[in-house]
Amino acid sequence: MPLHPPAFAHPLTPSARRSLAPSATASRAGMRPAWVVVLASFWIATVCNVALWRALARLPDLSSGQAITVSLALALVIGLVTAGLLSLLAWRWTLKPVIMLFCVSAAFGAYFMLAYGVVIDKAMMVNVLQTDAHETRDLLNWRLLATVGVLAVLPCALLWRQHIRLQNPARQAVSNLVALLTSCALLVVVLMLFFQSMASVMRSYPQVRYLINPLNSFYALGSVAARPFQRDESTLLPLGEDARLGASYIAQAKPPLLLLVLGETGRSVNFAVNGYGRPTTPELAKENIASQRNAWSCGTSTAASVPCMFSHFGRARYETRAANYEGLMDVLQHAGLAVLWLDNQSGCKGVCDRVPHAETSQLAVAGLCDSGECFDEIMLQGLDARIAALNAERRAKGVVVVMHQMGSHGPAYFKRSPAAFKKFLPECTDNALQSCSQQGLVNAYDNSIVYTDHLLASSIQWLKAQEPTASPALLYLADHGESLGENNLYLHGMPYNLAPDVQKHVPWITWLSPGFEQRSRITTACLKQQLDAPISHDNYFHSVLGLMNVQTGVYQAELDIYAHCQAGMARGSPAAL
Repeated sequence: MPLHPPAFAHPLTPSARRSLAPSATASRAGMRPAWVVVLASFWIATVCNVALWRALARLPDLSSGQAITVSLALALVIGLVTAGLLSLLAWRWTLKPVIMLFCVSAAFGAYFMLAYGVVIDKAMMVNVLQTDAHETRDLLNWRLLATVGVLAVLPCALLWRQHIRLQNPARQAVSNLVALLTSCALLVVVLMLFFQSMASVMRSYPQVRYLINPLNSFYALGSVAARPFQRDESTLLPLGEDARLGASYIAQAKPPLLLLVLGETGRSVNFAVNGYGRPTTPELAKENIASQRNAWSCGTSTAASVPCMFSHFGRARYETRAANYEGLMDVLQHAGLAVLWLDNQSGCKGVCDRVPHAETSQLAVAGLCDSGECFDEIMLQGLDARIAALNAERRAKGVVVVMHQMGSHGPAYFKRSPAAFKKFLPECTDNALQSCSQQGLVNAYDNSIVYTDHLLASSIQWLKAQEPTASPALLYLADHGESLGENNLYLHGMPYNLAPDVQKHVPWITWLSPGFEQRSRITTACLKQQLDAPISHDNYFHSVLGLMNVQTGVYQAELDIYAHCQAGMARGSPAAL
């Protein structure tokens, strides 16, 4: 009996085979790149810019209607600029990664601008790039993770799963160009319609421009990257090679020993010796010190202030300098003095690279280094041995030691003081500062000042113990101040011209031993007569050279805050008696 093939085995006609095969259209099913760009730009321009919308709503001179108009205009501008940038990169291997980069950057920017009231500019980007592991750990909390999860992880996960319908390179190039031109054309229209309103807000409130997220971060990063094109960062020019020691070193019986304590995040207004209502400096109050009450910083961050204050330029010229030069530590070393830099912070920002220096990050001293970082007193441990290890010929002339504090570094202020110095309670123990009460936050910060007071007093006691063989002195100066929730601002790093005074007003404290007063002809009594004189970090370079009687062509006596007392002594004025 002949076997017949089953019906499904009959050969298919060509038309039937085409109807069953997956169509080319179906195989390319997915979202067009242009729509992906539009949706991503909308998400970034609206949800990811909540810090900007909050800031606009709080501007005192804008009515609700004006705030809405300006917010709408800025949302359109941000969205169209973002869409234009993404259109340039709407290719098979770049579109998803670039959108993810935008989302992640926007998420982190949104969190820090919301949580701490900061803005993102070039100086803040430098801070970000120089952040170490300890500082990063202090910033981590569940609010940061939640914000990044909602603003970045969720949309990135959805994007990763989304199939994008891409065309051949030629057609994709045309599509990208059309999208870019469309974005530019619409941007011009928006600017023509709303330019007056936006320009008025930007002129009156320039901080708004630093809240445009994440374009602010990309612009700041680009500014940092362009720095080598503005000046040759690879070359360091010599400074003060003519430095020599002055007349006070001739036949000296005891060499000078100057301890420079470089403070971190010190608010002048929170020091009781400067008139603060709380007893934050009880130990310094017992010492014969001169505390300048009108001192101002070079910048609002460590990365900006420390290189500036140790340079000879001053704030006005430092940022626009055409080249990099050696600094104060180099000049002191050129003069023949023994110098040493001790760091309990995130580094010296390049100013100690050419002199003997040591960090405390690897130390593990019980009671001082129990939580992965050390309290500032660690820098006094073994200090005699560190100095003894310096060049003997230089030590015989004089010694300058810098101690770079952890100080009051935020946001984890509660970590900056041992239990024995927690004088003000309850204190904020959360690095999400907005979740703390204002009083708890101030308590935690003030406790860190109490500990700084103890460090300075302990340093003075150590210096007094050196008097049989040296003429000691101490100069304490903070790198910048801090915002503690005033006007919803926290931490520091605001652009200098926009920063509140508390981020720039810093303590400057001088202690001189009788032996140092005698050799320098500068008295604390004279210094106390001008405690309210306006001074700044611009004076630091020249004042240290003046204290150490180092003569060089780069020294400017008019910027030395101690020179007037020394001159008075020379003339036999009443201030010198």
